[in-house]
Amino acid sequence: MSLLKEHNLDFSIVEYLKTPLTPSEIIALSEKLGKSPGEFVRKNEADFKNNNLATKLNDDQIMAEAIAKFPKIMERPIVVKGDRAVIGRPPEHVLSLLG
Repeated sequence: MSLLKEHNLDFSIVEYLKTPLTPSEIIALSEKLGKSPGEFVRKNEADFKNNNLATKLNDDQIMAEAIAKFPKIMERPIVVKGDRAVIGRPPEHVLSLLG
């Protein structure tokens, strides 16, 4: 957020733990990221491990449903601008959206 503030950019925060994304929103986000849902999950998260999701990484619909059900497994932060998105780790990745 500090990087966005430094560049005087307006942004909004989606508190996805309070209001989880739907599977269709996750699929749309995956398209903006250019990654399948299985590519932006936290594999060390307890919900990921406890639900044996490692075997489902290649099934986009199942992973989108899993992220919707267990939002903590989604990588964060994700910054979206228009039809593009990046994972904000490291924070410098956000700069690719500013151009």
